[in-house]
Amino acid sequence: MDILLRTTLKALRDGAIDVEEACLRLSGWPHERLPFATIDHHRALRGGFPEVVYCEGKTPSQAAAISARVWERAGRLLATRASGEHAAAIRAAVPSARHNPVARTISAGAPPPAAVSPILIVAAGTSDLPVAEEAIETIRVLGQPVETLVDVGVAGVHRLLGHAEALERAGVVVVVAGMEGALASVVGGLVRVPVIAVPTSIGYGASFEGLAALLGMLSTCAAGVVVVNIDNGFGAGFSAARINALRTEGRETAGESDEVRDACA
Repeated sequence: MDILLRTTLKALRDGAIDVEEACLRLSGWPHERLPFATIDHHRALRGGFPEVVYCEGKTPSQAAAISARVWERAGRLLATRASGEHAAAIRAAVPSARHNPVARTISAGAPPPAAVSPILIVAAGTSDLPVAEEAIETIRVLGQPVETLVDVGVAGVHRLLGHAEALERAGVVVVVAGMEGALASVVGGLVRVPVIAVPTSIGYGASFEGLAALLGMLSTCAAGVVVVNIDNGFGAGFSAARINALRTEGRETAGESDEVRDACA
């Protein structure tokens, strides 16, 4: 939850401030305007996680300024599609942030993994790892457990079939594959949980930079497979984490809602 909102409501509940002071403190909430961005601080309360910083197209200084404000207000941070220059600038502003250069992500404030079935990331090939890693980092910062199977594509399907136990214990499966994207259909036919398919832009010319995999996944005959956009590991990871969070009793978001109600009582 937004730290400003939390501390203000607690102070009001405890009698440390009056209503007028609380209104003054919250006068700029739920958004904050910078010269180059309007940060949606309400998103943490509304959606359970603060605004994610998409770095591509932003200068390192812009990405760092936005990230610093998100971190200060929410205590959690995820930035995606970050270059090395973005990472250096953000880590200077948020020293506790962690950079994953393969995933091109920067994250901070990840809670301990919830005690639920893990989300399983299944990557068809090593070349699909950047997209898979983006999904992994997203899931981790959202506080969900994650396991991985790498290089288990359909060209050697026995490699996948040897991991029946991992497939069985998964709460959600994210399948990351390029070329023709057939792995999503195979996995969809083996598991009883939701499968989120991520087409990647890996492949030769006729794969059309991921379009062939996208269409193949959309045309799957396996029930329970849904598809995100090409190379969208973040979107798949976020959706998987939300689905898996439904399994958690006494979720953090529910606890925060109780705090808000108590503070306002």
